[in-house]
Amino acid sequence: MPTPPENRELSPYTGWTRAHWEAAADRLLLDVRPFASPGRGLVDLPGPRSSWSGPRSDGLEGWARTFLLAALRVAGAHGEDPHGHLDRYAEGLAAGTAQPGREDRESWPAMAGTRQAIVESASIALGLRLTRPWLWDLLDDRTRRRTADWLLPALGPSPVDNNWWLFGLTVAGFLRDAGIETDRAAATIDRSLARIEDWYLGDGWYSDGDNRAFDHYNAWALHFYPVLHAHLSGDKDLLDRYGPRLRAHLDTYVHLFDANGAPLPYGRSLIYRFAAAAAPWLGVLTGHTPLAPGATRRLASGTLRYFLDRGATDERGLLGLGWHGPYPPLVQEYSGPGSPYWASKGFLGLLLPAGHPAWTDPEEPLPAERADTVLPVAPAGLLVQTTAADGLVRLHNHGSNHVHSAPGAEDDPGYARQAYSTRTGPSTGTAVADNHFALLVDGRATTRGPAVPVGTGPDRAASVHHPLPGVRVLSATLVHGRAELRAHLVLGAPEGTPVRQTGWAVTPDDPHAQPPVRAQLPPAPDRRHPVRAQLHPVHGYRPETAELPTGETLQGPGSRTLALHGTTRGPASLFVALASLTAEPDPAPVSDLANVRVTGPHTLTVTWRNGATARLDLAAVSATAAPAIGSYEGPGPTSRTGPAS
Repeated sequence: MPTPPENRELSPYTGWTRAHWEAAADRLLLDVRPFASPGRGLVDLPGPRSSWSGPRSDGLEGWARTFLLAALRVAGAHGEDPHGHLDRYAEGLAAGTAQPGREDRESWPAMAGTRQAIVESASIALGLRLTRPWLWDLLDDRTRRRTADWLLPALGPSPVDNNWWLFGLTVAGFLRDAGIETDRAAATIDRSLARIEDWYLGDGWYSDGDNRAFDHYNAWALHFYPVLHAHLSGDKDLLDRYGPRLRAHLDTYVHLFDANGAPLPYGRSLIYRFAAAAAPWLGVLTGHTPLAPGATRRLASGTLRYFLDRGATDERGLLGLGWHGPYPPLVQEYSGPGSPYWASKGFLGLLLPAGHPAWTDPEEPLPAERADTVLPVAPAGLLVQTTAADGLVRLHNHGSNHVHSAPGAEDDPGYARQAYSTRTGPSTGTAVADNHFALLVDGRATTRGPAVPVGTGPDRAASVHHPLPGVRVLSATLVHGRAELRAHLVLGAPEGTPVRQTGWAVTPDDPHAQPPVRAQLPPAPDRRHPVRAQLHPVHGYRPETAELPTGETLQGPGSRTLALHGTTRGPASLFVALASLTAEPDPAPVSDLANVRVTGPHTLTVTWRNGATARLDLAAVSATAAPAIGSYEGPGPTSRTGPAS
């Protein structure tokens, strides 16, 4: 299938138009066709491993998630379907629901026996809801009845107490619209929305269950399903409740995208890749967004191009289990060969008509390329740092934990690192952890475990963690421009305990293998410079900086990570370092960007290069409150740059 020509007048940053999105959707759908079962009831995609739910569930997943893409493609074209996508899925619907649970080449697993089927029921129901005039209404009565019977168990309580509640909500929305078990469906809608209310923490951020897992599930699940349900239902009251939350989330979320199009890789399920664009499209679709239409398309097209230009699909055109190409350490046990096609959510913008300003307005720059920004995310204990000179995004983590994190448990690389960026790590497996402060006991580094947030400010965030029984580490990050100050106060460790601070895991960058998505007009900084990491000891560490091999990351093989070493002295030991990650050409040493003066056993003052001054008192940090942990004075780009547009 030929690729449409780029339009750099309409889309100066990416060159892409609606025609590119339609072509990309068609290519993805056509390339999975050879892997459909004879009756088209399952899509059995090849892969290195099955999910923990087994091959039949994986076949259903391949069917359901590609069906959602087909539904968005055809619904966005008002039923026009020149490639016959819906005809194939109509056949598959009849074959898959004929005898659920039967061990043959077509039948879907029974929902009662396969929990993963509840997840896939949401994609199926949403696809049916979007394409009802062109698919559901044209099915024979027997197929409609069998499909409804298969979907109905999803109306029960969720077996997993997190975003899974929203799968039942989505099934219920379709069944209620179709006039099936309407009272039961309405009760499911109410129960599901009531449950996620317990996890809403304000400023547009949900936790994904009774924990502190803050990640992309906010964008592609916890906002996606309720807001889209309200929109499709025409329920103004629901949209008035959930729409402003989406707007608030997008006000932060837009800052998590690199100028090269990359969303920030942190959390789990990163193999969904450009599903990260779903929430920005949803904001435009419902009118609840702080972004201008051209800025939304620039973000979404940049993200889709970022992955398609970097090997997200293999030689057969299939999305693989990874970030760019395949990367096994990124893959959760629940993921199988069909899992990456949840990326279909990123095509939500196709529901906007071709004449909508999101498709016809010129692209506008992202926040990451307009100005240096520091943005605290108080409910999640996160701090976003971007620099316009290179379009880089960094996220400093003082509050997001994995669902299963516990004191003493192995750290999850997607949640436990002190910092993440759009162009580095994290390291995985047995490699030294990047962006990590550890005590070294018997040659082993302590884990971070759950980091408890204890405060954010305009230029900082702080947390507490307990790496060993009776030992507490109070940590704070202050940022300015590309500079980071990382401070740790270790309390209760035996005197002479070795400690280590690591920096960014930087992978050698081949700019020709990963061409940047950048503007031709107006001029933009050259994104081809490789990223460089810096780490400088200020207090408590030895003067030498080591370089450690940290292996392959999702960015590629051969990463290296800088490290500092020191030892505790007495019951309270302060460790301070300056760090930097930049793609600027020939960057000045990070030590030139700040003058740090330690003024006491737990206090310091930093004067940034532009004269701005920040003070930090780590003794004020506690595990039970969020006190003022310091102050900021002076000019400089240390607060957000205004509403995103």
